[in-house]
Amino acid sequence: MVTPLDRLRELVRLPTISRLDPADTDWASFHAFVDRLPVLYPGIHSTLEREIVDGYSMLYRWTGRTDGAPSVLMAHYDVVPATDDGWTHPPFAAELVGEGAEQLVWGRGALDDKGALVGVLEGVEAAIAAGFQPECDVYLSFGHDEETAGSGARAIVDLLEARGIRPGLVLDEGGAVVEDIFPGVDGPIAVVGVSEKGILTLTLTVEQGGGHASTPPVLSATARLARAIVRLNAKPFPSSFSPTNLEMIRTLGAHARNPLRFVFTNLWLTKPLLLSLFGRLGNETRAIIRTTQAVTMLKGSQAANALAEQAVATVNIRVAVGSSVAEAVEHMRSAIRDPLVRLDVVQPNEPSPVSPTSGRAWELVTSTIAETYPHTIVTPYVMLAASDSRHFARISDQVYRFTPFEMSTAERATLHAMNERMHVSTFLSGVDFYTRLVRKL
Repeated sequence: MVTPLDRLRELVRLPTISRLDPADTDWASFHAFVDRLPVLYPGIHSTLEREIVDGYSMLYRWTGRTDGAPSVLMAHYDVVPATDDGWTHPPFAAELVGEGAEQLVWGRGALDDKGALVGVLEGVEAAIAAGFQPECDVYLSFGHDEETAGSGARAIVDLLEARGIRPGLVLDEGGAVVEDIFPGVDGPIAVVGVSEKGILTLTLTVEQGGGHASTPPVLSATARLARAIVRLNAKPFPSSFSPTNLEMIRTLGAHARNPLRFVFTNLWLTKPLLLSLFGRLGNETRAIIRTTQAVTMLKGSQAANALAEQAVATVNIRVAVGSSVAEAVEHMRSAIRDPLVRLDVVQPNEPSPVSPTSGRAWELVTSTIAETYPHTIVTPYVMLAASDSRHFARISDQVYRFTPFEMSTAERATLHAMNERMHVSTFLSGVDFYTRLVRKL
């Protein structure tokens, strides 16, 4: 008998790596993924309508009994690059390691995001087998390039918008069930993203005459660029708590041990102290309270003994909720203070609108979390990374980001890194979450 775990492992073995340059992408793996789903999930493919959008993304429609606001369950099946180098178990072998509660499935995409995609499909397939039909239409949206351009999700939203469809619930990847993330709070916490930071790429470019490296100028192109980077690091973005940050602090603070409970639940008195504390606790808490910038790529001369005629730095910026792309760019320009460093904005996306923490959609998500993970504290938060769900904010006011898996600190560290893996028990709990959620739609 083929199990949900068997199907996950089969799909993880397909190296659906999306790359910035489509010419570098192995599209055969994407074709194989799309073609394999009808074999693995015959009930879905005999009941739901499937459209292929933007070449490789998939949009399914499950017709409901009434014409009320539909729901959208999202995931993506592309993954970031991985080679065997440095991995304990090969990234596309989907090996099972360990026994019982400690059994792990290893592989690129297990957590991000094929595990969730398989969970959605398992939940829908089981509901169809049981003769269930949702009250309103349910759409399944599976993007093929979330890790790069996100064009698939954008195209799906364009299609739904053109058809006049406004979902009453959109659920994508994002937060998870985690522990040890908030001082003084013991036990599991389910963080549900009600918004996400904006994202943009900014290139810093210095162009000037080259020449032989034996006679360098006082300030070469690379030195000018380096100075600009140092100035950026010396001037971080201002910090503040967004309303969602404050709601998260109050929610979790009510479960904290004293005296921290007093600190977290009396923000009228302690907010300045907490803001300073968040700025010092670690990288994640610093990112919660401000726009962040990270220089990720550098390019200079093509020869060891030649001066660079063009020096370029790529900066990845995550824009805090309450700020904007324009404010972020102006801050960068002010920090650099050099008109010879050119700033170019690439693929800017503003922070997502904040979805409500009340109402039917929120209750559907939070009640299903409570049923799947009893004794778990549920809190809203602002997602620090970006997801395909940001495109759906154009057509829905109820967009949430939650991956229904328990993730330890060590497991979260494997996202976009070596040795990505997930406990099998966690995966099965995620399948249970989607199975329960689908029956409520």
